[in-house]
This record gives sequence, C-alpha cells and structure tokens, in this order.
Amino acid sequence: MREQLERLRQDALGAINGASGEDALQEVRIRFLGRKGELTALMKGLGALAAEERPVVGQLVNTIRDEIETALEAVLAAAREKAKDERLRSERIDVTLPGRRPLAGSKHPITQVIEEVSDIFAGLGFSVAEGPEIEHDWYNFEALNFPPEHPARDMQDTFFVDNSLLLRTHTSPVQIRTMLKKKPPLRIIAPGTVYRCDSDATHSPMFHQIEGLMVDKGVTFGDLKGILTIFTNQLFGQKTGVRLRPSFFPFTEPSAEVDIACVICGGKGCRVCKNSGWLEILGAGMVDPEVYRHVNYDAEDISGFAFGMGIERIAMLKYGISDMRLLFENDVRFLKQF
Repeated sequence: MREQLERLRQDALGAINGASGEDALQEVRIRFLGRKGELTALMKGLGALAAEERPVVGQLVNTIRDEIETALEAVLAAAREKAKDERLRSERIDVTLPGRRPLAGSKHPITQVIEEVSDIFAGLGFSVAEGPEIEHDWYNFEALNFPPEHPARDMQDTFFVDNSLLLRTHTSPVQIRTMLKKKPPLRIIAPGTVYRCDSDATHSPMFHQIEGLMVDKGVTFGDLKGILTIFTNQLFGQKTGVRLRPSFFPFTEPSAEVDIACVICGGKGCRVCKNSGWLEILGAGMVDPEVYRHVNYDAEDISGFAFGMGIERIAMLKYGISDMRLLFENDVRFLKQF
C-alpha cells in the first residue's frame, strides 16, 4: 500500500509539472483527487490492512493529498497569471475612439399630451388641481348628481373597494373637492388616472382624463364654446373645425359632445371618422345647479361650465395611433417614435 501511494505521488507531481494550462490542471485534479480518482480508489483498501497499520497509512494518504493539492494550487496560480499576462499583451484599448452614447429616454406620449393640454389651459388662466385615486362614493357620484339608484351609474363600470370606497371613474371628484375648499371665481383643470371595467382596442381598465371647471359670475355657454375652440385650435391646428352636439351628463345641463373635423382626412370622410368627417374628443356642459347645492354655492349668483376628455383618445388622434393597448405595452420600438 505504501509503495502504491508513493508511485501515485510521483505520478501526480509529474502530471502536474507536465500540464499546460488551467484545463489540463483541472483534469489532473479530477484524475488523482476526484471522487472516482486514483487516491480515492487506494483509500478503499485501508480496510484490508492490519489495525496497527491503518493510522500510519491513513496519515500518509493525508500527507500525499495535501502535497498534491499544494502543488496543484501553485502551478494553477502560475498558469492563471501567465494567461492574464498573455491576455493583457494581446488586448489593446484605443483610448482615442469616441465613446458610446448612453441611450436617452423620453417622455411617454401620454405624459407629453397631458403637459401640452395643461400648458394650453394654463395660458387661459386655469390652474392644476389633484385628488385621490381611491375615492368616496359621495365625491365620485352623489355630489355630481348621481343618486344611489341613478341609471347613469351603470355607464361607469366601477371598481368598488367596498360599499362606499371605489377607484374613481373620472376626475370630476376633484372639482367637488376644490369647490368645497374655495369660493368662486374658479378656473381649474384636473388631470389624472381613472379606472373602469373595460378593455379592448379602444378602451383600457386604467386610463387618463383631464377635466376642467370654470365658475364665476356671468359665465355662459358661449364662454364654454370659446374656451374649447381656442383649446382645439391650439392642439390640432388653427384650421380645425369644431362643433357641439346636444348630449346628456348628470352633472351638467345643458350638455354637449364636442367634435373636431377629422384630423386624418381633414373633414372629407374616411374610415377613422366613419365617413362623417367628424371625431368626438370630449364632453362638456354648464354645471347643473344641483351640483352647486352639494358644495354650498348659490346657483342664483354664479354659473359655470365643466368639460372632460380622455387623454388616450387625444393621443391616438394626435399621433395616429390605432390601438390604445400600444400606449401601455411599453414596447421600446413604439415609444422611440415619441
């Protein structure tokens, strides 16, 4: 057994000295020290030795293993250092080459539209107001003339948190909160995220709105049309046609849908506008006196108008986007276009 161990030691040291490179040294390690290596195989014969010889031979096995490990580590370190030197000699860095520019991000098209719309209304004297996205039923519905059994509530497809809390379905509650805190005159817009149970190519369960409110003495429907005409002309171009159609909203009376001449065909008629020449962009109307009652305003003394638009709708028209889902998929190829 001692003679076999000595031969193994000599063979291992010879193999280590003759190995060239890390891979060859790892093969030597596996051959002699691996689980199925030669030293392991010899150790299985320890049981056949006399009891008094086992400790001596066992100590010799440990000594030989340590010697092989030490020799391997020394030669392996030298091989690694040599490989490093060769790599450094072969690699060259040309410090005169121009650096690679870091990829610069840009604002999301939704953010761009919100900022552009906000800037237009800021020029018309409107300030920005904000409110919570988890809203109380009273602010989201009841104070806006949606009684508990009102059929218009079914139009909203609401996400309820509990019986009285919900994810706001529009940013109109911000108008209520603002009127409760301030007295006229008021000019605000309320941009923000809203939620409804709806999802397809033109609808998303989460989307963005900007609503506006103007309350003062002597505000008329003519003021509403004038403000919205200025807004649409600045956003889509001075020659953009505007029309108002009678409509219904629980919190405004009279109410109107606002259309612009189709930005795709210029009002001539195409697939996008369904050959009508017009595209709906927002809803508006004079604030219903019942809303004033909830915020302790005197409807005999003041008047005002409100309007609201979906930002995704505006972005799709402004940039010619055919599927709303593109705005939320975060595809870099799509976002780079903006």
